[in-house]
Amino acid sequence: MRILVVVILWMKAPARERECHDESGAASYYTKALLSEEEPMARISLIEVQQASPEVKEIYDKLLRGKIGNIQKAMAHRPEALKTFLAFYSSVGRSLDRKLYELIYIRVSMINGCHYCLQHHLASSKRVGLAPEDWNALKQADYTRFDEKAQSALPYAEKLTRTSSKITDSDVAALKKQFSDAEIVDLHLLVGLANLTNRFTAPLGLELEILEEKI
Repeated sequence: MRILVVVILWMKAPARERECHDESGAASYYTKALLSEEEPMARISLIEVQQASPEVKEIYDKLLRGKIGNIQKAMAHRPEALKTFLAFYSSVGRSLDRKLYELIYIRVSMINGCHYCLQHHLASSKRVGLAPEDWNALKQADYTRFDEKAQSALPYAEKLTRTSSKITDSDVAALKKQFSDAEIVDLHLLVGLANLTNRFTAPLGLELEILEEKI
């Protein structure tokens, strides 16, 4: 019965989304776990609080204030990298509207088939006023419900994710009609950050530690 449900859901998905799942190692990993009735498990060990070195415990306590996700537990194998990453993560996107920040992160995570990052940013997007209708529009790559800045930034973020080498002068010129140079830099950093976390969490099979949102 469980296998039948998965197959039906896959068949009902838009062709573009099926293609994404076919090509995404992360998506196929979670699908295989579902079909086998096993929970997806991380492909590397995670550094729990009780196992953490004094250096990692300090990061957990002072920088994360005890709110430790599986991405941080995985990165804790490299404490200096974790510390640097946390500072970088918190600095990226500061010049952008928070709704736009979440729209971009969600869309990039959808393109890459990253369940972990997608779910975390669906949750955080609710806190800035986004709704399931917005998520569905992103899933369909329909940006018409969003403002002009989002309608400019989202296709650009998609191209930057899929075919970055094909960004042209005209692409950037169009972006400049809506964004300052500082904002364009932030947009690039944000898309790069989303792609980085997508390529870290999904291939390592990191389990979701929050309630899942349905789209």
